[in-house]
Amino acid sequence: MFAIFKKELRSFLSSLIAYMVIVVFLTGIGTFMWVFPAYNVLDYGFADMETLFMLGPYIFLFLIPAITMRTFAEEKKAGTIEFLFTKPVSDWDIILGKYLSAFVLVVFALLPTLFYYYAVYQLGNPVGNIDSAGTFASYIGLVLLGAVFTAVGMFASSLTENQIVAFILALFFCFVLYQGFSSLVTPNDSSPLTYWLLQLGIDYHYASVRRGLIDSRNLVYFFSVIALMLMSTKLVLGSRKW
Repeated sequence: MFAIFKKELRSFLSSLIAYMVIVVFLTGIGTFMWVFPAYNVLDYGFADMETLFMLGPYIFLFLIPAITMRTFAEEKKAGTIEFLFTKPVSDWDIILGKYLSAFVLVVFALLPTLFYYYAVYQLGNPVGNIDSAGTFASYIGLVLLGAVFTAVGMFASSLTENQIVAFILALFFCFVLYQGFSSLVTPNDSSPLTYWLLQLGIDYHYASVRRGLIDSRNLVYFFSVIALMLMSTKLVLGSRKW
């Protein structure tokens, strides 16, 4: 698994993909946080990073499928997938190695935003007037969200050999998981069905973590979706033996 992980990570970092991903993410978030009037921290009047955690998931919807679309689709199109399966590694080694390398790249894209936290921290009146505990809880939520989207993107990539199709499928699946269920809910409806529909969506659990509610139910949800997506990827790859 670690050999696959190092190979994939080296492949990412030796191409323009990694750097384009980080630049696009930071430019997009930075523009909203420091330039656009509706979200500008300087005009908002509060020392917080709400813009990052509110808009981050929507940028991830496009960013992460762009990272994961090549994981299996490129191997299938190039014909190297069969060669990879002849290596003395299991399907799980391949899946986990590719998953971890893509996820690490997502984390790399997030790390420079800590400079935004430092800037907001210094701009507070008095200095340090920011809810640091809430901010880092929100970071945990964004990392978990990125982990789920990465698993979904890998599953989408395993379904096709076309990277564009893999990107579109991943974008669609991630959107449905993130906001599709809550979109089915009628506003002000407090019925049990509404409650369960909300619980199926990622945005419900992401919002809970952002509020500092990092309890077992939210963690079980995130890790369950990741496991389901990775097992689905394993099932798709295993179908070659049928």
